[in-house]
Amino acid sequence: MGRLCLILGGARSGKSAYAQRLAEAWGGEHVLFVATAEAWDEDMAQRIARHQQERPSAWRTLEMPRQVGHALARQQGDAPVVVVDCLTLLVSNALLALGEAPDPAAATAAVHEEVTALLQTCQASRATYLVVSNEVGLGLVPDNPLGRLYRDLLGKANQTLAAHATAVYWMVAGLPVDVKALASPSIPSPLVGYEATKG
Repeated sequence: MGRLCLILGGARSGKSAYAQRLAEAWGGEHVLFVATAEAWDEDMAQRIARHQQERPSAWRTLEMPRQVGHALARQQGDAPVVVVDCLTLLVSNALLALGEAPDPAAATAAVHEEVTALLQTCQASRATYLVVSNEVGLGLVPDNPLGRLYRDLLGKANQTLAAHATAVYWMVAGLPVDVKALASPSIPSPLVGYEATKG
């Protein structure tokens, strides 16, 4: 069974850089990098080019905006470390493939299929998977239905992967916070804090 590490954070929080550092430490030159971004405008094309320059040239790159889990099941090879950067765009791509006003049920099913396939491929592998994703639920509530649907679907996707992950890191200003180490039990004891307040 593969090891899954989820790396979350806001924009420019250092998510991708930290994933790259972990991949270099654990896989050296033997890393498969899965890029989900598409160059739909000049700014995005420049971002993609910059990320490509920052990655070690020995790494193998798989450009896959959708169907990542199925593609990895066929093309992972013997790479000991797989970086998926990022779940944020994978969910966005799955949503936008359904049109400008997707049916929420169809969108939920499409994202669920993407996340489930990725998780199943990881679990069937012996590789370490590093999945990068944004935490988009801390900002303003989107002012349109599509934005709200996307926020909700990505939040649910993050929860699903986090529940199965060996490690979850929350990036704050370039610093990783080990979320699983700090997490409380799902249902804390009703006596938590009682001793401190008694008497």
